[in-house]
Amino acid sequence: MDKINKCLKEWNATVEAMGQGKQSLLIRTYKTTLKEFLLYPTVSYALKDNYLESFQKKHQSFVEENALPKKKGDKVEIKYYATLENIAEKSAQSTGRLQKYYIWTPEHVKSYLRNQKAYVWALRVYELKEPFMAEPTPGAIRYANLKREVSLEGIKPVLSDSEFNEVLKHF
Repeated sequence: MDKINKCLKEWNATVEAMGQGKQSLLIRTYKTTLKEFLLYPTVSYALKDNYLESFQKKHQSFVEENALPKKKGDKVEIKYYATLENIAEKSAQSTGRLQKYYIWTPEHVKSYLRNQKAYVWALRVYELKEPFMAEPTPGAIRYANLKREVSLEGIKPVLSDSEFNEVLKHF
């Protein structure tokens, strides 16, 4: 049985968008050698007064509903696992053509990139059979290791093969 404890930290609204099939890629200023990880929800953006402006208008109510992860005490609920299927290097300007596959505004993405190269990660996201309540992972901004491993038994892909292959056509 496969288990994993490696996590990628990401805004909760983005994690939920990936977990509900609204988003299939991440745009980063860096590459990664990790091929698989759990999606660990964070909230830093939700503490800003104007955080909704970072998201496309059609997704703003979704983002409001999913700004904060489910918690029990200081533990955070992890519901999704992802495999990195491809990384494509793109110019900051060309990322706007991919907005169908992410919930942020193209302006937010360009601001985040600050004219650096964009590394677009195509993630195949899976829902865990049972959500996992993870202890806090202080320190690391991008990645974290959980104290306990999470079972990957019974995971289910969020998108069908044909839906995900449609995303990959844009790489």
